Amino acid sequence: MEDTLSYQQLADELRLTKEQLKETAYQLEESKEVIEALRTGKVDAILVDGENGQQVFTLKSADQTYRIFIEKMTEGAVTINKKGIILYSNSSFASILNTPLEKIIGTPFTKYIALIHTNKYNNLLQSAWNQDIRGELSLQTCDQQEVPFGLSFTALQLDEGLCMSIILTDLSEQKQNQKILKDQNLQLVASKELVEKLNNELEDTVRIRTKELLESREHFKFLCNYIPVMVWTAQPNGYVDYYNKRFYEYTGLNSDTEHGWAWQDIVHPDDLENCIKTWEESLSTGKPYEFEFRLRNPNNEYHWYLTRSLPYLNNDGSIQIWFGTCMNIEDQRKAMELKDEFIGIASHELKTPLTSLKGYLQLIEGYKKEQLPPMIKQFISKANESLGKLEDLVEDLLNVSKIHAGKLHFEVTEVSTTSMVKLCLENARLIYPSFEFIEDIEDDCKVTGNIGQMEQVLMNLISNAVKYSPHSKQIIVKSYRCGSDVKISVQDFGLGLSDDKKSLIFERFYRVENKKHFTSGLGMGLYISSNIIERHNGKMGVESKLNEGSTFWFTIPAIC
Repeated sequence: MEDTLSYQQLADELRLTKEQLKETAYQLEESKEVIEALRTGKVDAILVDGENGQQVFTLKSADQTYRIFIEKMTEGAVTINKKGIILYSNSSFASILNTPLEKIIGTPFTKYIALIHTNKYNNLLQSAWNQDIRGELSLQTCDQQEVPFGLSFTALQLDEGLCMSIILTDLSEQKQNQKILKDQNLQLVASKELVEKLNNELEDTVRIRTKELLESREHFKFLCNYIPVMVWTAQPNGYVDYYNKRFYEYTGLNSDTEHGWAWQDIVHPDDLENCIKTWEESLSTGKPYEFEFRLRNPNNEYHWYLTRSLPYLNNDGSIQIWFGTCMNIEDQRKAMELKDEFIGIASHELKTPLTSLKGYLQLIEGYKKEQLPPMIKQFISKANESLGKLEDLVEDLLNVSKIHAGKLHFEVTEVSTTSMVKLCLENARLIYPSFEFIEDIEDDCKVTGNIGQMEQVLMNLISNAVKYSPHSKQIIVKSYRCGSDVKISVQDFGLGLSDDKKSLIFERFYRVENKKHFTSGLGMGLYISSNIIERHNGKMGVESKLNEGSTFWFTIPAIC
């Protein structure tokens, strides 16, 4: 076919194409070398095609050091001719626009100006030929992203004509910071307005609350001054900062100066040490304070007072202030002394006929001449049982009288707690055969005390455990070393105690009332027991839950 090229023709065209590609590659490589040489300062001029052929452009005062400095700048730098063609660009400008450097040189600078800023650029450029000028506008990257720049225009006289040097500073971060700062300023203004509003509201609230507080304080003072007891307040560290009118009337002290710890001067010397000790313990633990002591009046007479104090707590549980009262109990104390005196006398008077009655019953029981009818023997046994209970009650009354008279004395020896506990459990099993007593003794410890008094305390705890365990028949008695003390406890699984009764259980004549379960007694056993343990330099306490049982315990210092 006529249109079909011969082999020779195809070969010639292929050779021609290869030569053209080779020439193009050579020119491209040469262009890269020229650009690199220009960029690094190895050449001082560049050829640019124009209407009248190629023209040589040079930097009039350029040298290699200057161009290296321009190349190393983080800002962009370009040089354009009168027609706006880029004669030179540093690598920073190419990097900012994300465009290869070789594609930038020789192209119109307006190619990279954002369309909306073209007029602004033309105005800046026109003015820059006459004087140095600065301006801001956006340039467009190859991926169509607009980047804000600050442009500094300076006209340069080259050998071949007037050119324009443009230094470009990327303002993206600055604009972003300005935006953030503007937003923060707006937020600050809004916050300021809100703070002013809240401050005004707070001032109004403080003004109202201050007025209410002053009124409340005056009401408090008025109330405190006319109730028939002394009232006082103290700071968290115990410093007394307020007394009511009753305090000054009784003590005769000066209301302008007597604060802080001045109350110690009017407390009876015999009561002062324990009073301070109890108060310091309440300050350190935050527990309510309660103590009985004697206070001196202006006539140097001492009257008994009961003082109580409760801490008022902050939201975080710390103590804000202590509120306290002092109640005159002189009449109650005198009445109690009279009652104790009566109890002591009555107990002594009862003891003699009880002893005689016991002797007569023993004589009747031991009568051998005639056989006593079984019914009479049963009556005598019941009488002896009742007589024993009556003797226990009388003995308790005598012990209470001795405690308050300070006459409850006893001899002390070295006592083995193991032997004492085992002996009490042996007696308990004989007295209460229907109960199961579990013995838990860890150490054989020695203490200094009166074995009779200690047995009385332990048997009283066992007796109470039996009384208040109508359904459960198991009682656990433990003895073990607890630090420097020996701790002995009696645990039952009976009625238990409510929290409000735990604090009253060791008071004189107090008995736990239970409508479903009645027990006899005067309510003095635990009171006497706690006093006995106290005189052994020990402590007594209880752990209990209602309807789950109780654990009564006492500690006595061990012999190391």
